[in-house]
Amino acid sequence: MKSKLEIKPGVGLSSLLFGASMEEAEKKFGKPEDAQLIDDIEEFQTTVWHYWESGFTLFFDEQNNKLFNCAEIDNEEAQLWGKKVFELKEKQIIDLFRENGITLYESEQHDWGEKRLSFDEANIDFYFEKNRLVSINFCKPLLNAQVLILKN
Repeated sequence: MKSKLEIKPGVGLSSLLFGASMEEAEKKFGKPEDAQLIDDIEEFQTTVWHYWESGFTLFFDEQNNKLFNCAEIDNEEAQLWGKKVFELKEKQIIDLFRENGITLYESEQHDWGEKRLSFDEANIDFYFEKNRLVSINFCKPLLNAQVLILKN
């Protein structure tokens, strides 16, 4: 069964804050079902922990003491600002961000059929297939956006 997850843009996932150690992540979520090192991009390496049954993946920055810096979610029970985000349509997600003080976004239709909706200020991307939200990827804020996100 998938557990309830709370997406906190600029902050973290549920009670796991960006910058947390792998040990803290394991205390919160248990051992991952699968782990891998991605090192195919020069000067970029990340350890990836998959929690397939719970519907999320955690990313740890190898160059920054293996600290939690990104999450990918496909858990349909995940919440964003108190709303079950996978039940929302693209326009409703845009409205939800607007209600929380984030108005700038962009979207792109990819050749392979997936559509991406991005809020760069919050460092979060939503991926849609056939107008249905299928995954969310969000990362620690960029330094210049951090003040804006954390005040919400």
